[in-house]
Amino acid sequence: MEKLANVHPGEVLLEEFLIPMSITAYRLSKDICIPQTRISQIIKGNRRITADTALRLSAYFGTTAKFWLGLQDDYDLEQESSLITEVIKSIRTRTAGKQVTQVRVV
Repeated sequence: MEKLANVHPGEVLLEEFLIPMSITAYRLSKDICIPQTRISQIIKGNRRITADTALRLSAYFGTTAKFWLGLQDDYDLEQESSLITEVIKSIRTRTAGKQVTQVRVV
């Protein structure tokens, strides 16, 4: 089975919210009182969605801040996992004083 590409939250913001609603990055930035460069950098995948931005986006789009932070967390975990897969595979799990076999990374 082919693995899906890791999708940055900025792509979700652009493709699922801004384009369908005909909202520009400039308009969004003005409406939620943040610099336009912040929105542009998020859309380009060059900046994370912070708690501050997540709260503003959730108020604007009627979502939750956890939705936006969840997208960011999922993206970050996938990115990091792909960078340190071999290290993660080599780590042994320990529980209540006993050693268990290696952890399986999915």
